[in-house]
Amino acid sequence: MSRLAYVASGPYAPPVPAHVLTVTSADGARLHVEVHGPENAPAVVLAHGWTCSTAFWAAQIRALSASHRVIAYDQRGHGRSPASRACGTDALADDLEAVLRATLAPGERAVIAGHSMGGMTVMAAAARPAVREHAAAVLLCSTGSSRLVASATVLPLREGRVRTWLTRRVLGSRAPLGPVTPVALKILKYGTMGPGSAPHMVEACARIVHACPRAVRHAWSEVLDLLDLDHGVRELTVPVEVIVGTADRLTPPVHARSLAAALPNCVGLTELPGLGHMTPVEAPELVTEKIRALAADHIPVTPRASAKPAASAKPAGPGRSVGSAESADTNAVHAEESA
Repeated sequence: MSRLAYVASGPYAPPVPAHVLTVTSADGARLHVEVHGPENAPAVVLAHGWTCSTAFWAAQIRALSASHRVIAYDQRGHGRSPASRACGTDALADDLEAVLRATLAPGERAVIAGHSMGGMTVMAAAARPAVREHAAAVLLCSTGSSRLVASATVLPLREGRVRTWLTRRVLGSRAPLGPVTPVALKILKYGTMGPGSAPHMVEACARIVHACPRAVRHAWSEVLDLLDLDHGVRELTVPVEVIVGTADRLTPPVHARSLAAALPNCVGLTELPGLGHMTPVEAPELVTEKIRALAADHIPVTPRASAKPAASAKPAGPGRSVGSAESADTNAVHAEESA
């Protein structure tokens, strides 16, 4: 089986982190966490979506890390975080809590941005103590809280039981995605991106998605199929901005509008004409500026207290941070072989 690498150059090549941590979640799951940018800068936490990884946020990390401390982590089973038997919204919430406690000082506030399943992670954890303590504001990109499969328009069929049944089987397929070929690029672009997406954007997304092990892809598709986080939306009381592409086939704009109507403190809904599901890649500057503005408006300008090392956080090596010797490994990381 081929071993697929992320893009190694250009705006979507993963930047080299200042620090790498392994954070242990409540059930013992180990999470790969990267920290970029100045130590005392305003904090931003990035949670990626289904079949993606920290590499998905490369453009935002590169742009924000000059003036912000950017914390990105791989969801369990994705990227460099090992797979776990536990798959569910409680596990996602546990993982976000663990990352927040391991990387932020007591009382420190951060902007949390979640794309797709990352946004669902934030909704699942909305009532958790760590989110109450650390979330200053939230950006929800291309996400929804329930009825995901029934509303998806990946298949050009009339809404109803037949389309839902077929969509469930397409999204939950155990088939390997294989190498990134021209045909694979066309399929991924149709299903997840807007028709005007540039080839380098499609290439970056394809390499990230194809790197996700098929067993992980299938397991989390079942979680998304049964998703019901409407209660979590009502618990998300901090300022929240919502973004969606009008050509999103996985989480169509109906989800963003429902979120905006149900959120206690929605500060904006942006619908991006012609864009698909991969908004942080398709509209990198806009997503970056939304995060930057939320940080400027809602993070108090106070010196950051020294964060105490969390018991659940372990350095990637014996007291070392990632340096230039490791840059090639970070910028051309190889994914696990598909199961």
